[in-house]
Amino acid sequence: MWQWIVCTMTVAVVTALSGPAVATTVSDWNAAALAEIRVGKLGPPIAARALAIAHTCMYEAWVAYDEVAVGTVLGGLLRRPAPEHTGANRAKALSFAAYRCLRNLFPSAASALRLTAVFAGQGNDPADTSTDITTPSGIGNTAAAAVIQDRRNDGSNQYGDVPGSAGTPYSDYTGYVPLNDPMPFCTPLLADCAPVDVDDPLHWQPLISVSGVTQSFIAPHWGLVRPFALSSGADFDDRPDLAPPPQIFKNSGQYQQSATEILDYSKKLTDEQKLIVEYWADGPNSELPPGHWGLFAQFVSRRDNHTDDDDTKMFFAIHNAMMDAGIFAWHTKRKYDGTRPITAIRYLKQGQIIRAWGGPGRPIENIPGEKWTPYNPGSNLTPAFPGYPSGHSTYSAAGAAVLRLATGSDTFGFSTVIRANFGRVEPGVPAVPTTVAFQTFSEAATQAGLSRLYGGIHFSDDNTTGQTVGALIGQQAWIKAQMYFAGITP
Repeated sequence: MWQWIVCTMTVAVVTALSGPAVATTVSDWNAAALAEIRVGKLGPPIAARALAIAHTCMYEAWVAYDEVAVGTVLGGLLRRPAPEHTGANRAKALSFAAYRCLRNLFPSAASALRLTAVFAGQGNDPADTSTDITTPSGIGNTAAAAVIQDRRNDGSNQYGDVPGSAGTPYSDYTGYVPLNDPMPFCTPLLADCAPVDVDDPLHWQPLISVSGVTQSFIAPHWGLVRPFALSSGADFDDRPDLAPPPQIFKNSGQYQQSATEILDYSKKLTDEQKLIVEYWADGPNSELPPGHWGLFAQFVSRRDNHTDDDDTKMFFAIHNAMMDAGIFAWHTKRKYDGTRPITAIRYLKQGQIIRAWGGPGRPIENIPGEKWTPYNPGSNLTPAFPGYPSGHSTYSAAGAAVLRLATGSDTFGFSTVIRANFGRVEPGVPAVPTTVAFQTFSEAATQAGLSRLYGGIHFSDDNTTGQTVGALIGQQAWIKAQMYFAGITP
């Protein structure tokens, strides 16, 4: 069971480590990548791909200094003689690979300054573009170039040059158009709101934010991106036992039941649940859900006194699993285009008085059904893409599966202190510094999924499908990674 412990501590993180917590080269570059994600504009699946590529670049360089492992692109072509398999050579090659890849993935001038500062701070020369594979810098540069080229036309439209796209990086080239007109911004705190206007209540409806910006489906083409261990985003289309159509598609009774379940959470929303929502929100200006599990992997690295060898493999596996989780989730979101609770509840309950959370700063109270609102941080009341399945649930189950397999145990032992008034929805969440702790990886993944129900962001089967398939994706990614580690090209 996860723990919530009220305390008076003001420290940011409690780790309960035995011995010094020394970061590896790999975890340092994971931190640098997450820093770029926090200030960038990438959506969750795009961020997951970026992290996967960065750690694949590092893995490809690391292979040169391992006796048996093979790379995903170059196989064993970069392998160096055993006397060169030193920690210093390995660390230098890893840094060159990470730097070159991240400069490609985050091309802005501001990102270049930050990444170069990290790179030069390690004693590396940014001007060293050697491809001499008898040197660590040449290994890193060559590995990065190979992975970048391999991902050049993987369906992501990273460079905005796919025909039919808007010409901007990662823009849609499939012609997605929502079936519903946007919903104007409304909360119970507003005296007047536009009437509910829903053409198709089964399908996603973009929202207009408090600042007047209309949502656009983030990366509706993402199901076409080439995965790591899956064969495609559609791998589970023929498995209705694992990934059935959304419950709301079954009949009107199930539609109403799904909405009622979320209303039940809303009218019983506790301060503890509000903090769970806030902790797991992972919206803009955060690491996003894939990066949240990168932070957890950094914790495991410190907890277990990892070497660069350990971290190269663990981060390679977990972030490729995250990429696959995003590809599956976004394929399925696009396939069903399922609505979110905000549309369903306002559509079903318009003209009625309902019991629910009354909006920021308000208690549980009676409100007009057409003004019902989720408890969700940020300017948008729900994310800018369809609901089914939950990305949080899919990513978290995949991440938990990889960390269980990588460490040989479900034991996590993570805790962090959330400062008083951390909440972005309303003040007093939490009222005092509060520790969130997870004994196991499974508990963390479970709570991540529940947070979306507490917040009114997802229906219950959005969560269960994401959890079920995410765990399988994590297992598949770990199995494929193990093959590479053992010198087997899948």
